[in-house]
Amino acid sequence: MGKLLFSGGTIVTSDGSFRADVLVEDEKIVSVGTDLFPDGAEVVDASGKLVMPGFIDGHTHMDMPFGGTVTADDWATGTEAAVAGGTTTIVDFSLQDVEGTLAEAIEEWEKKAEGRAVTDYGFHVAITNLTEEIKAEIPSLVQKGVSSVKIFMAYKGTPLYTEDEDLFEAMQIAREAGILVMVHAENGDVIAKLTGQALARDETAPCFHALTRPPEVEAEATGRAIRLAQVANTPLLVVHVSCAAALEEVHRAHERGQTVYAETCPQYFAFSYADLAREGFEGAKYVCSPPLRDEWNREPLWNGMRVGDLQIFGSDHCSFNYRGQKELGIDDFSRIPNGLPGAEERAMTLWTLGVNEGRISEGQFVALLSTNQAKIHGMYPRKGTLVPGADADIVLWDPELETTATVENRHGNVDYTPYEGMIFEGGPAAVYVRGKLAYSDGEVVAERGSGRFVERKFISPSMRSVMV
Repeated sequence: MGKLLFSGGTIVTSDGSFRADVLVEDEKIVSVGTDLFPDGAEVVDASGKLVMPGFIDGHTHMDMPFGGTVTADDWATGTEAAVAGGTTTIVDFSLQDVEGTLAEAIEEWEKKAEGRAVTDYGFHVAITNLTEEIKAEIPSLVQKGVSSVKIFMAYKGTPLYTEDEDLFEAMQIAREAGILVMVHAENGDVIAKLTGQALARDETAPCFHALTRPPEVEAEATGRAIRLAQVANTPLLVVHVSCAAALEEVHRAHERGQTVYAETCPQYFAFSYADLAREGFEGAKYVCSPPLRDEWNREPLWNGMRVGDLQIFGSDHCSFNYRGQKELGIDDFSRIPNGLPGAEERAMTLWTLGVNEGRISEGQFVALLSTNQAKIHGMYPRKGTLVPGADADIVLWDPELETTATVENRHGNVDYTPYEGMIFEGGPAAVYVRGKLAYSDGEVVAERGSGRFVERKFISPSMRSVMV
């Protein structure tokens, strides 16, 4: 691979912005500075563009079985959607088979990604059956380049659900092994009871998905997981924080000096409970867990990003078609597959509603999407920054680009988009993965299979270093 010189742009990092050029050779950044000499490099005109480190999405579900079906996006269409939104690396959840091992889950996901991914990628392991054998296997993940496990406090009655005693023991094991525990924090027992009661009353519409998963059950589980992590003396990542009540538990932990990382997602800013309550079955398009909340929760979440209680912004991309998949729950909201597409829209949503509206800065935008993701998910400084030696993952961001989302101009494989008609102000003009053009002017140009596995190692970053 030859040399590239990105010239004339404004570099945006998590610490600020400055005018500089970026010289790339052999997939790596070799120099950042002013008036760099091309020296045979192909010059990429970045005038008028913001030059950012490639975005990292630490929360995706590609080609994942759920509720008797499989997500609509496989590793080809899902990563194409991601790179069209400026994402150059994803970390996907490899799902343990209830009778299988963690190593087998990783092997299965490697097969899914191989020959298809256009972004670089890593894996978390989502544990579905925390037996004594699986507990003993957790430390071996480190040698496989996997530095995180996800445990579900929700979905009682399915293999995903985990009792507190097992969650706590997994935290203790992870602490000793140098592995980050991630939790889906909702009280599965209460949700199961509320769901059964609603269905007994013949309350089957999509809106009851939210009404049986109120903010209090997320807040309670978030607080419980945080206290368990405190006793286990281990860092914790709470994913997809959706409401003010759950965020308050995270904030209290930070006031105590506890190491708790927290993520939120674009759907909680672009949509609300009103979308779930749309006429007929339309609300099924917006079913995800935790569910969409009343709009007043948004401002506390924005404030959480500003003050550093929320350090990362992940998509939780989990796409299901409306026809044939969401429709599985047409007579029973509890059977609607949970999840929304969002890998493509994640950065544009954050820019449009955040940066453009003055809620967050450009530097915070890069921290939430890239730098903090790399630090928390064990890829920094190879990923998430524009410094010599880092992978040449680069986004040329055009703050003047305007895009109206339609199902026709999406790059994924879903038969609808919840973002239909939303106008994004700002977006990627071009995206480079390890110095090679992957997306340009609305088209994915990367070759399927060009993405590579990224070995990760969790070294707990200080809360100070990820406060945006």
